[in-house]
Amino acid sequence: MDIVTRAKINLFAVLRNLQELCTLDKASQEAIKDANLSVGFKVPSVGEATLVFKDGKCTFRRGDSKSSLKLIFLSAEHFNKLIDGGKTIPIFFNVFQAGFLLKTFITLADRLSYYLQPEKTPAFKDQPEKLAELLKDQEYFNISTTLTACTAFFALCEVGNSDPIGKLTAARIPDGVISCTVKGGPALNITVGKDHVMTAALGEVSDWRASMEFADMQFASDILRGKTDTFTGMGTGKFAIKGFVPMLENMAKLLAQVAFYLK
Repeated sequence: MDIVTRAKINLFAVLRNLQELCTLDKASQEAIKDANLSVGFKVPSVGEATLVFKDGKCTFRRGDSKSSLKLIFLSAEHFNKLIDGGKTIPIFFNVFQAGFLLKTFITLADRLSYYLQPEKTPAFKDQPEKLAELLKDQEYFNISTTLTACTAFFALCEVGNSDPIGKLTAARIPDGVISCTVKGGPALNITVGKDHVMTAALGEVSDWRASMEFADMQFASDILRGKTDTFTGMGTGKFAIKGFVPMLENMAKLLAQVAFYLK
């Protein structure tokens, strides 16, 4: 596993999900309703990003941006340790805002884990029956599937741009836009640009070169969690592909690598 690629996934795919979390989850909305600050992250060899909390919303911005609280990490490994829940302290700028991290940010991180990896949270660890009951809750299931999809497709781009094997796979994908939609759920798109650099964004697009569509949230969840495969989906009509199929074949290889990084 490439440590820098993993840090990029944690910063630009996992952490960016706080934007969607604060839109979808009522507890997270409550946690940030009075917040009015921005938190910047700087990680060597990885990059920078900023989370802006204002007017009850959270906005993720990639790249350097002015922030009221700046967190500087010593290395990619240092940042990964924080995301993994390890005991580590970044370098602070404007320590007077640190209270936000100790309370609100931890609350948001816990809510994100609750949706993305409930099996690892204390409430459900080693309790499969309790976890199975949680997954029957339709609101929880929809939020969890949406966040999982966003994480997976944004992470896919980081693998294609950074991981040594992923870069070889990305080099085989021609320029163009790939549309990824889930009926009744999220819509995302991936752009392969100059030098095969990949970027992901939310929303539907009409100028795609290849597209994949999941028939419902349940099948999207089963695919993303490795419970079924695309061939089964095509056979049952739950998964449809259009356009320049080789783009999707190579994207599927990158998605398989994402599962390795996020397990």
